[in-house]
Amino acid sequence: MKTNNKQTRQKKIVIVGGGIAGLSAGIYGRLAGYEVEIYEKNAVAGGQCMGWNRKGCHIDNCIHWLTGTRKGTSLRKVWETVGALDKNTQFADCDIFYTTVLNGQRITLWKDLERTEAELLQLSPEDAEEIKKFIQHVRYASECEMPAEKPMEAMGIRDYIRMGSSMANMPKVMKEYGSIDLQDLAARFKHPVLRTLFTDYMPKEYVASSFLVSYATMASGNGEIPLGGSLAMVNRMVDKLRQLGGKLYCNSPVSRIIIENGKTTGIELADQRRVMADYVISATDTMEMFDRLIGEKYMDKKWKSCYTDSETYPLFSGMQAAFVIDHDAYDERSTVFFDCNPIESGGSKTCRMSVRSYDYEPAFAPKGKTVLQVNIAQFDAEYLHWKSLTKEAYAEEKQRILHAIEERLCQQFPKLKGHMEVLDCWTPLTYERYCNAYHGAYMSFITKKGIKSFRVKGTVKGVKNLYIASQWTMAPGGLPVAVTSGKFAIYWIARQDKHR
Repeated sequence: MKTNNKQTRQKKIVIVGGGIAGLSAGIYGRLAGYEVEIYEKNAVAGGQCMGWNRKGCHIDNCIHWLTGTRKGTSLRKVWETVGALDKNTQFADCDIFYTTVLNGQRITLWKDLERTEAELLQLSPEDAEEIKKFIQHVRYASECEMPAEKPMEAMGIRDYIRMGSSMANMPKVMKEYGSIDLQDLAARFKHPVLRTLFTDYMPKEYVASSFLVSYATMASGNGEIPLGGSLAMVNRMVDKLRQLGGKLYCNSPVSRIIIENGKTTGIELADQRRVMADYVISATDTMEMFDRLIGEKYMDKKWKSCYTDSETYPLFSGMQAAFVIDHDAYDERSTVFFDCNPIESGGSKTCRMSVRSYDYEPAFAPKGKTVLQVNIAQFDAEYLHWKSLTKEAYAEEKQRILHAIEERLCQQFPKLKGHMEVLDCWTPLTYERYCNAYHGAYMSFITKKGIKSFRVKGTVKGVKNLYIASQWTMAPGGLPVAVTSGKFAIYWIARQDKHR
């Protein structure tokens, strides 16, 4: 009997960008039997899922809670597969989503829905009907899970039946809250604190059903906070990639993706070296890809309609600051939103800001200390203001706002005076510089009422063997979209090669 000893060549995938999407694609690529190389422009991997150290403290840029932590869910399996969560991962003991303070009154959305309902009813008995409806629909929304087994475009009738049966109550949520935004939801309530509560956490333009799903994720135990934060999670993924034999090259910016005769053949690095490959996955900001890596001629109508119509598809970012405080000088937990004297930031004035305590992460600060972080929402107009400033004016503006934030914190929480120190501050331009983030956005397009939620397959029309792994492939973006987009890019490549 004649045997064929000729070995099949292992195909090679080159990935541009070492964020969550890129690392996910690299890990799944190795599991699928491909040679994998990731090229990352920064000194460390992680992209926007990042943390850094200042004055002996750690600042976490990303994870407030991680969707997909409940065991048995398909997304939890993805997080485990890429190494982001493992058997040793512990989660913070946190029972608060966030707290709203207005005119001396306060209300908290607790992990315990019964406790939340009782507190809301005590504050505003006249809103009982809307309160009970809201809580019931949050329970319905706890069934919501994003598809993580395979891309929706690859699903068959059995997949849709299975998904529909597991989320049987989600149509009720969409019927009641899917056609209104958060300012519409707020208007349903009579009490001013409740009206403020529903427009604090997300931009008021967000469709209300997204907010219910977010709260339900946390309340159902599917949105826990992994201890160690963003950087620790990224490092676990990097370790997993290397254990599988994948290669990660940091400090290696890519200047372009090579396209010849309608097909990608590799990449060119900033130092003009070329890396050839059978497939290329762009795991960068998608505007960075269209604008610089391949050219806008490959941007189809769907992408153009979103990037050119900021009214229909708005984006948001933040002006943020971090402080280290004496632990005993601050009594709040989790995230608190409060009124303040007007602060001009990015050319616009705000009278409301949020502060988050990282008291659940004692390793983030020296003993007896706690890290606090403040966020002031910024949109396209604010980004453009920051962008217009000279280098000197930009530095002066940051310092002015930082001083104003510190002053407002001490006004709201008097015990902080004399017990806090500035660690750092950053703006939408920081995200643009470090991550090439379009307009400094750290999430994808906002889904507004009456607008179809953005979603694309992750391929580029007119270019063979080029795939996209990015949070931008599906609204609202974020870590779950990023990690699954990496998996799905490998799904399409493996399907093209006709193997599992």
